[in-house]
Amino acid sequence: MKLELIATATFGLEAVVKREIQNLGYKILKSEDAKITYMGDERAIVRSNLWLRSADRVLLKLGEFKALSFEELFQQTKAIAWEELIPIDGKFTVNCTSVKSKLRSVPTCQSIVKKAIVERMKEYYCVDHFEETGAAYTVKATLLKDNVVLTIDTSGAGLHKRGYRVCDVAAPIKETLAAAMVQLSFWKEGRLLMDPCCGSGTIPIEAAMIARNIAPGLNRSFVSEDWELIPVEIWKEERKKAFSEINYDADLQIFAFDVDPKAIEAATENAIEAGVDDCIVFKRMNMSRIEAREKSGIIITNPPYGERIGEEKQIAGIYKKYKEFFAENPTWSLFMVTTDKEVETKIMGRPADRRRKLYNGRLEVCYYQFHGQKE
Repeated sequence: MKLELIATATFGLEAVVKREIQNLGYKILKSEDAKITYMGDERAIVRSNLWLRSADRVLLKLGEFKALSFEELFQQTKAIAWEELIPIDGKFTVNCTSVKSKLRSVPTCQSIVKKAIVERMKEYYCVDHFEETGAAYTVKATLLKDNVVLTIDTSGAGLHKRGYRVCDVAAPIKETLAAAMVQLSFWKEGRLLMDPCCGSGTIPIEAAMIARNIAPGLNRSFVSEDWELIPVEIWKEERKKAFSEINYDADLQIFAFDVDPKAIEAATENAIEAGVDDCIVFKRMNMSRIEAREKSGIIITNPPYGERIGEEKQIAGIYKKYKEFFAENPTWSLFMVTTDKEVETKIMGRPADRRRKLYNGRLEVCYYQFHGQKE
């Protein structure tokens, strides 16, 4: 069955998610702010949820139309064949957003969409009441400039919830953002990678999973696993295939440090849960003791910044050490995400080679990329 899917993404990561979808072999229909639309089938839902590293969710698109009145919203929603996806015992909820649309009342839109689906299913199943005791289906009605897009969430919990974060620290970076940072750098297997402020270990863990080709969704469940649309055999086949594609022989040199012993303990536990503890060196270390282990290498990091947990004195000390480190090691590269808009002058004394506005949760950050000198 041909299906239209939407991978949602944090603003700024659309290009990364688009490339991931293309690498899975699916045709991109369009790329917009915070979402990539593409064609697939039932297996594409499974593979997308298992393999997309930087997307937030995978949605199944059911319909798109213009609605200037509540009657139009009701009739066009009812015209969609919901019974082809939602069984008679399906548990379905409706969420809604409305931006720059004539139909501004979100509660009213939600109520009308829900009623339209119920009326459609009443006619099809010839019943007056639904128990809603079966699989979950979360319908999303997105109204933008009077255009309505109706989707159903296939993921359940957000894709950043890999399942390996059993221990946490304050202000962690999202797994999806960490994976994107690694993919936007030019680090690869065989090169030395260091994170001097590793926190709960998200960046080094995501890097190791990328290098070992471990599917990020391999050890978690998805809401669409209970759907009748997707045979259980497909989930079993794709998980088995993903396990077979793990590269345990990857040449990895990943070092992760933090001054907080609790952070190192948490990072180690998380790496064990992710299955990459054997290829990351975690060690409690103050920034002042950081040294280059090879002539060239890459630092990818999410240091503390004032808006979250860092104190000005601590941050100043980190920046001072970075400045000294890169002055002594000009062939090393730095990839840093922070809210600080003065990183370029404080650390490198030059403009970044690239910068990208991103979001860590709701916090706007900038991803600075400083490329080291060629040897």
